[in-house]
Amino acid sequence: MQVGLLFDLRNPEPWQRPWTDHYARSLELCEEADRRGVGGLWFTEHHLFEDGYLPQPLTMAAAAAARTRNARIGTAVMLPNLRHPAHIAEEAAVVDLISGGRLELGFGAGYGVLEYALFGADHGRRFRNVERNIGEVLRLWREADVTPLPVQDPVPVWGGFYGPRGAGIAGRLGLGLLHISPEMFEHYRAGLVEGGHDPASARVSDLLPVILADDPEAAWPRVAPHLAHQKNTYRATWAAGTDLPTPPLLHPEDFPEERPADGSWTMLEILTPEDAAVRIHEKIRGLPVQHLIFWASVAGMPDDLVVRNIELITDRLPELLEKASAGG
Repeated sequence: MQVGLLFDLRNPEPWQRPWTDHYARSLELCEEADRRGVGGLWFTEHHLFEDGYLPQPLTMAAAAAARTRNARIGTAVMLPNLRHPAHIAEEAAVVDLISGGRLELGFGAGYGVLEYALFGADHGRRFRNVERNIGEVLRLWREADVTPLPVQDPVPVWGGFYGPRGAGIAGRLGLGLLHISPEMFEHYRAGLVEGGHDPASARVSDLLPVILADDPEAAWPRVAPHLAHQKNTYRATWAAGTDLPTPPLLHPEDFPEERPADGSWTMLEILTPEDAAVRIHEKIRGLPVQHLIFWASVAGMPDDLVVRNIELITDRLPELLEKASAGG
């Protein structure tokens, strides 16, 4: 089980640094995490966000691949409906070559109406199209219809889906499921069987809403304004281009620090490594987990907290997770 970091490259105006510095600093953090033994470096995708949310994850993945040696290099997720499958197959193959065979390719359907409009894509048929487009990328590699081919055969490919329909798609295509959920896992397994794949090949990973800190109580008020910004932009994107009203703004004081009684995740949990290991073990028990992914930063949060988060994730958490697993 690998422990990795997700970068979205947000650079919000209240805390904005020069863009070239921001990208350079992000690559430095990737290098440092790789030196510390991080299992994966993951990049995600959105478009039209005012804070510059990363729009081209494979471009950033190629840069990180060239600056690192050991970490897996992944997308969690990129949106195949906004590109031609041949473009994806070629670009992803180049990243796999640059990395020496370290690519993990995560796909999702996306949800932003305006993002789809930007590329002239059909938002209403996004699930049907995402299954077709992922399948076409796999076919192009399988039948060697693009060159050069990736180093890995096959490249590990993931479906980042959160509902039953998407979990079934991931299964039918023989992908990993980029979502840790016992409920969705059953739909995923059923999809594997439907697609003629061995259900024993099931594998899951996920982005967890967790930041690590030595003193979570002290870190929380420093992170909360950044979390409010993050969630407000997501909520606005859900509504933009639809008849839905723009959701009211969330404020730092709107986020509960207490976990729900059912044990589900809150929007973000700031935990010590020890508490995180126990909490995560509860959530993944019985599932074939390959990657646990954590935010490197939440929307431009203070750099000292980012650095310490990365240190704790790479230096302390893997050992604690192993102990938690060994203890049952």
